[in-house]
Amino acid sequence: MTTIAYLGPAGTFTEQAVWNFDLPDPHLVPVDSPAEALNEVRAGRADYAVVAVENSVDGAVTATTDALAEAPGVQIYGETELEIAFAIMTRPGASLVDATRFATHPVAYQQVKRWMAEHAPNATFHPATSNGAAAQLVAEGEADVAAAPERAAELLGLKVHARGVADLSTARTRFVLVGASGTPTPRTGNDRTSIVFQTPNEPGTLVAALQEFAFRGVHLSRIESRPTRKEPNTYSFHVDIVGHIDDTAVAEALRAVYLRSSQITYLGSWPCAQQATWPSGNPRLAEAQAWVDGLR
Repeated sequence: MTTIAYLGPAGTFTEQAVWNFDLPDPHLVPVDSPAEALNEVRAGRADYAVVAVENSVDGAVTATTDALAEAPGVQIYGETELEIAFAIMTRPGASLVDATRFATHPVAYQQVKRWMAEHAPNATFHPATSNGAAAQLVAEGEADVAAAPERAAELLGLKVHARGVADLSTARTRFVLVGASGTPTPRTGNDRTSIVFQTPNEPGTLVAALQEFAFRGVHLSRIESRPTRKEPNTYSFHVDIVGHIDDTAVAEALRAVYLRSSQITYLGSWPCAQQATWPSGNPRLAEAQAWVDGLR
């Protein structure tokens, strides 16, 4: 049996993402936050956690990125992407026009707020811990309308007023599979590597660290700063790298950034869900290595 912690309750997009990983004999454990899902892995109560890490509309899911950075002992082993569109649901017999309390996850709200303003103009947004939890609030009478996966309506006996709702039809969310720290998944040639690092609080230290990637032709697909929440005005830098730690250019860049960092955490190397559109690595690296080997 493979125990998987995920942002619950049942009926969330995260639950849907769990099934995309095709893990053997899965046993799903719903929890209330990405941090709690990761803590289940750290404590040995779950084999894996599945958490949302990035949305194409609202950017990084900061609750996940902060949780990954703040406690060691976990590593990313895979990812999947879902196209995101919502069902709009109420209790049976209720109308959208009369709704005054609208519940969904804050990230989801950014993807449906224009549609809701047009079709439920009297509804005020109330954040929920997940889309599935929003549907539960409606079922319990704590909210009038929710945006959630249609499965949540089926589970809770709610009425669906609209399907496929998304202000942007290109909306996608990326989810990652997180387990205990160990050996990275094998290189595929279409991989992503992620690190979190801090630099000394001195002029030019961040630029110098990022130049280590640029010098080697290593592409960064995402970089974001987040407060360390340990000391005022100190930040961690979350970086997604195109390539695998077994790629020479990536390994050299990581080694160099390690020397420039006051703290660095390796979050893993794993296959990309989508084909990378940028090359990674200087094509002359093999030539340079052969030159150095000749000198030796």
